[in-house]
Amino acid sequence: MKKNTYLFFMLGLLLFGCSKTKDNFSEKSVSDTLDSYLRLANEDTLPYESRFDYNKKAFAIIINQDNDSISRKNLFKVANRYFNMNNIEEYQKISKIIIEKSKQGNDTLSIAKAYSYLGDYFGFKSISDSAFLYYSKAEKLYNKIGSNPNIAKIQLNKAILQYNENEFLGSEISVFQAIKSLKGENNDELLYEANNLLGILYNELNEFDKSIEYHNKALEILKSNAVPAEYQSKATSLNNLGVVYQKLQNDKKAIVYFESALKEKNLFQEKPFIYAMLLDNIAYSKFRLNEFDELPGMFYKALKIRDSLDVTSGIIINKIHLSEYYAEKNDTVNSRKYAREALKLSKSSNRQRDVLSSLKQLSNVEPLKSSLYSKEYIRINDSLQQTERKVKDKFTRIEFETDEIIQQNDKLAEQNRNILFFFGLVVMIGVLLFVIKNQRSKTKELMLKQAQQKANEDIYNLMLFQQNRIEEGRANEKIRIAQELHDGILGRLFGARLNLDSLNKRQDAEAIVSRNNYLVELKNIEQDIREISHDLNREKHALNNNFIGIVNNLIEQQETVSQAKVSFVVDMEIEWEKIENYVKINLYRILQEALLNINKYSQAENVKIEIVKQEKTLRLIVSDDGVGFSVSKKSKGIGLQNMLSRANACEGTFDVKSKLGKGTIITVTFPMETNQKIT
Repeated sequence: MKKNTYLFFMLGLLLFGCSKTKDNFSEKSVSDTLDSYLRLANEDTLPYESRFDYNKKAFAIIINQDNDSISRKNLFKVANRYFNMNNIEEYQKISKIIIEKSKQGNDTLSIAKAYSYLGDYFGFKSISDSAFLYYSKAEKLYNKIGSNPNIAKIQLNKAILQYNENEFLGSEISVFQAIKSLKGENNDELLYEANNLLGILYNELNEFDKSIEYHNKALEILKSNAVPAEYQSKATSLNNLGVVYQKLQNDKKAIVYFESALKEKNLFQEKPFIYAMLLDNIAYSKFRLNEFDELPGMFYKALKIRDSLDVTSGIIINKIHLSEYYAEKNDTVNSRKYAREALKLSKSSNRQRDVLSSLKQLSNVEPLKSSLYSKEYIRINDSLQQTERKVKDKFTRIEFETDEIIQQNDKLAEQNRNILFFFGLVVMIGVLLFVIKNQRSKTKELMLKQAQQKANEDIYNLMLFQQNRIEEGRANEKIRIAQELHDGILGRLFGARLNLDSLNKRQDAEAIVSRNNYLVELKNIEQDIREISHDLNREKHALNNNFIGIVNNLIEQQETVSQAKVSFVVDMEIEWEKIENYVKINLYRILQEALLNINKYSQAENVKIEIVKQEKTLRLIVSDDGVGFSVSKKSKGIGLQNMLSRANACEGTFDVKSKLGKGTIITVTFPMETNQKIT
């Protein structure tokens, strides 16, 4: 009776977990190809081949789309349709594809859902350990997301697997975990499923009062009408209550519940396998009560329905019941026939529990072979117990390993976070040190530039001071000479002229001629002396600013170290006293660097230096007739870079024109007024 109860329970669970919900499609245009294919693939009235073909076409469209949430959702629809078509292998393939795409899209929810689909697949294939593994993976991911209804559903699926492997304690724990997950959730379907399973578990554990309590709780939940009527959940719970009373040897009360379940509306049309099970249970209880009026007709009616539905486990139980019935009637032939058929079908379908039930019945109806059947029974039972223990161990190990993997992943994630944090901290410290060092370097560079500027100004001022002292000495000497000429010589000459003029009173011809000649000569001397005096004063004014004198000194030095002939042209209208010292310093340094390059490289014979004023700019032009050079190759030389830097420092422009064998022209233009002072 255990398998009978379990089968009915499992079929009840299929209402929730093992049939994929059909999607309701609104009426759409025929041009909406994908939706049309999916809708037709879900149409029960179409032949299997057509539905399979439509689903295949839908998959071909989806697989070529972008890997987004919509395409993954549609892949789940394709998988559901394969499941509803009982094409379990294609269902598995699509589930694996979804997992890969979900991992690529970092879609944890879809990964968890696809894992649960693989759990369904292996559960369908009766590979319990693999099913349990994928359910555990799904549960861990749902726990991370916090999806309580999905967690509860997975926990109930695990409970079913544990129940199927006679791991009743583990199954009970999983059910209560599911109920805990559903706390605060308005999900009567899963609550019904949990209470129904607890009722069946406690029946197996012979805790009948608890079993009846939870079956009644399940019936109470159904009063909310949250569970769709077509699931025939009420018939399921009434049957399960009947099974409890059947196990309590209270077959009369069991029949009441079975017959009440049969009265549920549309039961045969909607769930014929439940209808067949109820017929078989009623027949068996009546058989045990020796109420044979409707027997074996009810057994055969149930068997016929199960044959049409190909419900293997139900067929086996039905034949064992028929064997028991005919044994009671002393019909040895039929009794042995149905027992052997049950054993054969159990072995061919690899249902070991049903094999044991068949062997037990055969040992009863074939006493001569009883010892043989008993030995086989013991062998298979021992093997089953060992297998069940291994499966229980696997379940425990899977739970442990899954938890361990999660812990390792969490630990690894924490380590990665720590490494990332440490790396980030190191990078930040490195960047901070770099910024500090760079700032210090810039500060130091600025201080050096300021020091260089001050040094250049001091050097220039010293040069000016020295030149001024020289020129001052020259000017003083010239002034002294001018004063001497003016105050001494001119005075004496003027006196002589007056004396000679007084001789005009002599009227002899010779005196008159001589006197006139002396007077003309004295006037000429006087005029020459005046012109010398004025020229000396004009030179003093011209040398009022000594920058040109410094440049002249540089040119004189150039002529001593080079064979080139230097010509220097300067615009006399330039008011050097109005030009900032740092401009003159940079102009001087550029000219100095240009002459140095000429000495080193140009082999020039003639050098021309021009300083001219053009509107509000001052222009320095240095040209030579030397060997020239390729500007593109030499443009990064230190000398040229220094000249460019100095020009930029004065907000000026710097230009070099040169060709091999054509000489070089350097042109520097400075604004007469600038806003910054950088050496």
